[in-house]
Formats: sequence, C-alpha cells, structure tokens
Amino acid sequence: MAKNTLDFEKPIVELENKIEEMKKYEGQLDISGEIKKLEEKVEELKKNIYQNLTRWQKVQLARHPERPSTLDYIYMMTSDFVELHGDRLFKDDKAIVGGFAKLDGQKVMIIGHQKGRDTKSNLYRNFGMPNPEGYRKALRLMKLAEKFNKPVITMLDTPGAYPGLEAEQRGQAEAIARNLLEMSRLKVPIIVVIIGEGASGGALGIGVGDRILMLQNTWYSVISPESCSSILWRSWDFKEQAAEALKLTADDLLEQGIIDRIIPEPLGGAHKDPQKMADILKNILLEELNALIKIKPDKLIQNRLEKFGKMGVYEE
Repeated sequence: MAKNTLDFEKPIVELENKIEEMKKYEGQLDISGEIKKLEEKVEELKKNIYQNLTRWQKVQLARHPERPSTLDYIYMMTSDFVELHGDRLFKDDKAIVGGFAKLDGQKVMIIGHQKGRDTKSNLYRNFGMPNPEGYRKALRLMKLAEKFNKPVITMLDTPGAYPGLEAEQRGQAEAIARNLLEMSRLKVPIIVVIIGEGASGGALGIGVGDRILMLQNTWYSVISPESCSSILWRSWDFKEQAAEALKLTADDLLEQGIIDRIIPEPLGGAHKDPQKMADILKNILLEELNALIKIKPDKLIQNRLEKFGKMGVYEE
C-alpha cells in the first residue's frame, strides 16, 4: 500500500493493487473482462468516496504531504518568477515565499505559505509556520506591488503562526495585526486562495482580499480540529466531532459568506493531478483578475472594507 494512503482511501488502493496483479497474467489468461469490471468498480468507488467526504476527511486531504505547495503552483502557473527575500528588519523567513511573476503576461506579486515535503525540508520551512519576519516580508512585498501598481495573489497553507517564545518577543501579534490593517487599504487588487489548511491568525495574516477562493478539499478556521478538541474535551480523540462543529470546509464557508468561490479539484484531491489543478487555478485567477483590475482603487478599498464588515452573525 502507498506510503501516504489515507484510511478512507484503503479500499480504493486495495482494488488498484489487485488490478495491477491481474494485469501481470493478462497475456497468459483471458481475464481482460474481469479487469475491466474491476476498473469500473474502482472509478465508481472513487466517486462515491470523494464526493461524500466528511469534514475531518477533507482536513486530512488538505494536509496530504504530496499536495501542491505555493512554489509548486508558482512554477506550474507562472513564468519569470523572481523570489524576493527578507523583511529588512531581522531575517528571511522560509515559511513564507513571494515575488513578482507573470501570469499569462500579467505581472503579479504572488505570496504564500510554504511547507516542506519531508522532515528535512519541513524543518527548513518551519512546517509552514511563519515568524513575525515572515509577515513583515509579506507586507514589504505587498507594498512593493502597490508601488508598481501590480495585483497581489496570496496562497494560504499553514497550521498557524509559529507559537514560540522568540516569535512573541519579536512581535508576532503586532505583525499579523499590521498586515490586516495594511491589506484592508492596499490600493491594488488582492486575491486570496486557500490551497491547503488555513488555521487561525497565521492564515489571516496574509488573508485579507477582494476575492477569497478555496480549493475544494481545504479548510479555513480560527482553530484546528485537534486544538478545538483538546480545549473542549481535554483530549485530541474528539477531533472528528470538532471538525463537524467548526464548519470549516469550502462548502460551509461559502454558505456563511466568508469565501466567494470554490475551486474544483481533480478526483481524489489536488495531489492526484497537480498540473491539472494548476491549470484550473490559473484560469480562475485570470478570470478574477480581469474583473478586479477594472475597478478604481478607492472603490476597491471601499468594497473590501464592506465585504469584511458584513461577515459574522449576531443577535441583539
């Protein structure tokens, strides 16, 4: 069985392995009919499983180690990418990457969280958990985009901002709060895309925009299901119930008016066909950009403030 197979995917993998075994004997035995039936069964099983995922299963897919990252999308979707480093105050945070790139000839600033693929690269990227200098780097790049009148695209994929003592000493909360303020009044279009997990202020620190998009199998919430479970039940064992209660999937957030659009993924998740996923995302980004660049800066800011001002439900 594949190394990164999720629990609910095991029936699919078992059937696929059986088909591979049968194909070895296809030349010696007349079993092509049986193989075809099994392949049809696999496709039917895939549709049945992936179209009826629970919220917790979507959380698992969003965290899949083979899922495309910010840099993957940048290299698959854009050309002439120039990565920019450092916040000019402390150091370069590897958990956030960004720079100018061309999206079908349209110059844009792309900024996003960056995780690793294995232990070594995850340590290098701090598991996608930015320090204050990461948010300050992101803000520096956004201001640079504003200076040259270029749209900003941000990609969210983090388990949260780094909670270490040194991050607090260097002003983690202030850095995130500053980004929220500055992004709310940036004079260029901002498109936010949740490409994996979007947890807490760590995600929101680069998550204020004119259009908020979510890939189909991602999550976005004030807290992770495990942390929610540990607070409410004093145990991580209730993470599935927590995921249901948090209503953190793309469908939930579209219904609540927090996001604007769901981006469909290839069957089984973005990691099953990264290039197809990148092509889908690119076309949608171009469509959204073409609409936003026609809006005057003052109107853009007014719409953005109104958009976030309407979020939430309350009773008097």
